Amino acid sequence: MPVTSEAASTWTGSLMEGSGTVAFSSSNLGTFPINWKARSEGSDTTTTPEELIAAAHASCFSMALSHALAENGTPPERVNTTASVTLKPGVGITGSHINVNAVVPNLTAEAFQEIANGAKSGCPVSQALAGVEITLEATLA
Repeated sequence: MPVTSEAASTWTGSLMEGSGTVAFSSSNLGTFPINWKARSEGSDTTTTPEELIAAAHASCFSMALSHALAENGTPPERVNTTASVTLKPGVGITGSHINVNAVVPNLTAEAFQEIANGAKSGCPVSQALAGVEITLEATLA
């Protein structure tokens, strides 16, 4: 059965001077601020669409990798994933870099690389981002 996830955004004003918020239907954490300055210059206090995509990519990849490792008979003890999504203003989103470090007993580094590459390809968010370069840095702890 398909599952649909939802988020909502409100924006006021022009792109350069305006601002808005984004909220997630699954969360009672309230709204998160968004604006163009944070998106084009970076910010530690305001989220961006790219940060939200990075969160989706990191969490999806972690799940896909955990599943693939378990299917290999080598379930992970821990998977730590960071995804970094790059926006080039005037061009668009140009890539997503996945950096994963995992604790997986009884698995060689070579086998881990192969399984991680398969998870990168098979992750539904990676598939949704097929129009941009996706790179992977995978290490065992």
